[in-house]
Amino acid sequence: MRIRGQIGDWPVDLSIELEPAEWAQLGRRLEAAVPEAPTQSAPTTAAPVRADQGQWLAACELLREAGELTGPALLERLEGLAGSVSAGKRLLVRLRHSADVQVHSGGDAPVYRWVG
Repeated sequence: MRIRGQIGDWPVDLSIELEPAEWAQLGRRLEAAVPEAPTQSAPTTAAPVRADQGQWLAACELLREAGELTGPALLERLEGLAGSVSAGKRLLVRLRHSADVQVHSGGDAPVYRWVG
């Protein structure tokens, strides 16, 4: 098995070699670790919690404290907050569509203003 990708800025290239008996043993352990599905589930009333809710709240707080930031400056801070470019861009899009944020043209770049 070969795993390739990135962790942050670091490239990862990992090879795992197992004998057929080791693969079988691993498969048995995985089967034993899978919990059985409940036959009847209770209805849930609470809304599901998003995995990135903490980042979202921190992004809102960042803009609220700043009051107003240009798009590139805000994106740079969001990337630092979220830990990656793509996560920072997702937060920027969420802010753009938030009722608490007003976006207006600021010459070269959009300006994000906290109005909430």
